[in-house]
Amino acid sequence: MASSHFNLPPSLEASRITALPPSAYYIADFISEEEEHKILEKVERAPKARWRQLTHRRLQSWPSDLVKNTLLDGQPLPGWLEEPIISRLLSVPVLPSSSDSGDDEKEKQQQQQQQHIFADSPHGRPNHVLINEYPPNTGIMPHKDGAAYHPVVCTVSLGSSLCLNLYKAKEDGALDSEPVWRILQEPRSLLITTADLFTEYLHGIDPLSTDVNMSERTIANWSLLREPSLYQNGENQRGVRVSLMYRDVLKVSKLGSKLGPMFNRRP
Repeated sequence: MASSHFNLPPSLEASRITALPPSAYYIADFISEEEEHKILEKVERAPKARWRQLTHRRLQSWPSDLVKNTLLDGQPLPGWLEEPIISRLLSVPVLPSSSDSGDDEKEKQQQQQQQHIFADSPHGRPNHVLINEYPPNTGIMPHKDGAAYHPVVCTVSLGSSLCLNLYKAKEDGALDSEPVWRILQEPRSLLITTADLFTEYLHGIDPLSTDVNMSERTIANWSLLREPSLYQNGENQRGVRVSLMYRDVLKVSKLGSKLGPMFNRRP
């Protein structure tokens, strides 16, 4: 029987990945096993037209695709992508609350401390979800997410674990073949990357069946993992991993409904 257990920190600061620049957070039990199973069922049962087939993997884009960095649909996300994930994203403050009280300045600081990760985004919440399915031996080349989004990415992982690689371009624009850091994303976990990690670094996934050379020394979020003991042999055997990437698209157009099903895919 699937567990209904999830575990949110009092603030994102408590889940900050200290081995990285101060703009990344990892919560191992962001959703429960029961919630994971329900979301995976919804993903799998989506209409065939929702899936876009790439060479080695497939994806879904909700509530619609982006065209010229614009979301062509002002409709809300479906309920199963809203709850419980978005409500939890908006419920956890970035910084711990202060016990101080008194003058207006302290009150203002306290209000700032209570702000969630999307408080400064144009819409105050994510308005787009990209669902990627990664079978074993499937990856994605190092890339940046681009200028279409507010610089916050919240990724919920389902089904299986894999390593995300972070790369830094050299001054001449060339890319180091070896990643600067690796992050292990476990099922039911939440990874948040912001600021410099969004704008200055590239991220990618190696097309492997097994992640190797894993240890406290090589995995940036090792101390935050749910079960690091599972990887004591230094390996992670991949299964099918599904990722839900929550972002706030800066530009939203209401024209999607007038442009036909190509731009406005509905269940």
